[in-house]
Amino acid sequence: MNGIYYYLIAFVAIWVIALIFKKRIEKYGVDVKFPTLMWKTTRLTGFVKRLANISPRFWKWFMNVGIVVSFIGMVVILYFIITSLSTIATNPSVSIVIPGVQIPGSPIFVPFGYGIIGLATVLIIHEFSHGILAITEKINVKSIGLFMFAILPGAFVEPNDEELKKAPRTSRMRVFAAGSVANMSLALIAIVITLLISNVAITGTFQEDGVKINEVLDNSPSKNILESGMIIKAINGVNISDSEIYMNTLSNVKPNQNLDISTDQGNYIVKTGKNPQNSSRGYMGVMSSKNYQVKKSTTDIWGNQIPWIWFYLLELFQWIFMLNFSVGLFNLLPIRGLDGGHLLRDLLGWKLPEKYVNIFMNVISSLLIAIIVINIVYGFI
Repeated sequence: MNGIYYYLIAFVAIWVIALIFKKRIEKYGVDVKFPTLMWKTTRLTGFVKRLANISPRFWKWFMNVGIVVSFIGMVVILYFIITSLSTIATNPSVSIVIPGVQIPGSPIFVPFGYGIIGLATVLIIHEFSHGILAITEKINVKSIGLFMFAILPGAFVEPNDEELKKAPRTSRMRVFAAGSVANMSLALIAIVITLLISNVAITGTFQEDGVKINEVLDNSPSKNILESGMIIKAINGVNISDSEIYMNTLSNVKPNQNLDISTDQGNYIVKTGKNPQNSSRGYMGVMSSKNYQVKKSTTDIWGNQIPWIWFYLLELFQWIFMLNFSVGLFNLLPIRGLDGGHLLRDLLGWKLPEKYVNIFMNVISSLLIAIIVINIVYGFI
């Protein structure tokens, strides 16, 4: 079943329950107004205040740097969005991402479990950071909450609007920059953890044992001969104990050469074709990856199953990195309602009258929204 159907089922179930028990759940602070469910609470504000009071000076200086980083990020994402116009008809660069759903035109599929956890870190870190900086800047936080618009979940921190407007310009900019900077900071932490897992934990726990075929490409020499999931053990008598030997062996293969390939499922003969990237080299037409087995020293202590958790953690932190970085960067677009829009508005307001700031923000917001919508639409065509 397509993943989108699970979201539709959940949508119907949640709204049926919400409407049936509307009066009861409203007693607990849940506001039911189709198509939006919203829950507000003041209970978490104390926790945010404790985080803010750990070191107000640190938060301010960290976010001073964060303002600079935010404007650099804004330039980067603007360049990316504008240059996407040249390939918008053939290769749209912006698409909707929903965990567990393959979106037409999107090159990225986010697994459901990893995606939900990753998006949870995005929302929690982003909104709590806005709250921490608001309190650091002496702006009261009225409430913290969750909402669901149709089937899309979200979170929010609600600062006192009047206090936010009256706050010094630099204070407001620190508050606005906090969410995206926190996302990118978490992305940096996640990539460091990813590198440690791949270069320390996995190499210390596993050893390579052949090469695994992930995909056999259509119309390739290996089609209908080799299959996904096979482990290549040898090629023309050369023992393939690791990926380096595999690559070195293939580098010497020529077109129209018969390869005797030994796998865990038997021996096969593949006649190579011409490599699409270099016609002088042979081509099998398979996508492969390293095949691992647990080292005996590790198996003696932890058995053969527990060590594989490193690969699940590796993929989890890869998605935490990707989602936090991409959402954090996207949120820096100078569009009204996004953090980038608030930042640019305050920056322009230093020198320009509010009238001209509003005109500029309306124009750039409209243009960027149009580009994003066109990218998404072309992805479905």
